[in-house]
Amino acid sequence: MAMLQQCPAYEATPLCDMAPLAVALGVGSLRVKDETGRMNLGSFKALGGAYAIAQMIADAAGSTDMAGARARLVAAGMTFITASAGNHGLSVAAGARVFGARAVIVLCDAVPEGFANRIRAMGAEVVRVAGTYEDSVAHAISAADSNGWLLLADGTWEGYVERPALVMEGYTVLAEEIRAAFAASGDWPTHVFLQAGVGGLAAAVAGHIRDHWAKQPIIIVVEPDAAPCLMASVKAGQLTRAEGPMSNMGRLDCKDASLIAFSALRRDADKFMTITDGEAKAAEDTLSRQGIATTPSGAAPLAGLMAMKPGPDSRCLLIVSEGPEGD
Repeated sequence: MAMLQQCPAYEATPLCDMAPLAVALGVGSLRVKDETGRMNLGSFKALGGAYAIAQMIADAAGSTDMAGARARLVAAGMTFITASAGNHGLSVAAGARVFGARAVIVLCDAVPEGFANRIRAMGAEVVRVAGTYEDSVAHAISAADSNGWLLLADGTWEGYVERPALVMEGYTVLAEEIRAAFAASGDWPTHVFLQAGVGGLAAAVAGHIRDHWAKQPIIIVVEPDAAPCLMASVKAGQLTRAEGPMSNMGRLDCKDASLIAFSALRRDADKFMTITDGEAKAAEDTLSRQGIATTPSGAAPLAGLMAMKPGPDSRCLLIVSEGPEGD
């Protein structure tokens, strides 16, 4: 957290008491961690890529003084590349800009141009590739190898875990903010709903809960029914690709789970469930009526709660992971 606090845009995001919605849904209480304004980037992923870049520059410079001349000199010689469905690319671009490095962000056809424009506005280069998110990941890996650039993916696979682990470490800041709020109130949740694409957020938050929370909830991982890569992998006992059509949950529409996330969530999560595009859109509309503008990806945990119906004695927590996609 100390590393992120050097960023002037850092502040804790709100944990909202959604009492009227809790009554409407028949649950005892509902708290929503609203990430839509995180560090002016509009999603929890602002915590990940920027944190990893800061840590990698600090390690290379041998100093935690990120404003120092040596850190700036080291950063100026570094090029970070990543594939993204939008938000991770924004975070990497922002981190590179803050610390004086270069960023190249690879986007597939499905990523809205609004994300590409926001990334370019951060000073990063955007590379568009045909195909799916998985195709953009393959392109980023190849370009990193060919050019000697630093690959900063938010997914992990055999032989590639250290840098994405830093990204996930950044996400634990969010979980610690939540822990501190519940420790102060004493009103710990009984159910936590976590959306998952490759699984980085879900694994980071679930791991923090298991290691640091005074009261342990039921943890439910929510995935699109078009891309249940974690559920499929847990059922198979090994990483398993989830084939399916494109989902409207663009940031969760990942067919391959992160190795670290799979390894952690098979231990830390209590339940995996899927939701349809229609259920995610209905949850998005519900949150909009409550004054929180998001996307089907951001609303996925609420869709999971609405489908599961945990009952009047439950105290539920969910994370609205991102704001609107933009133009």
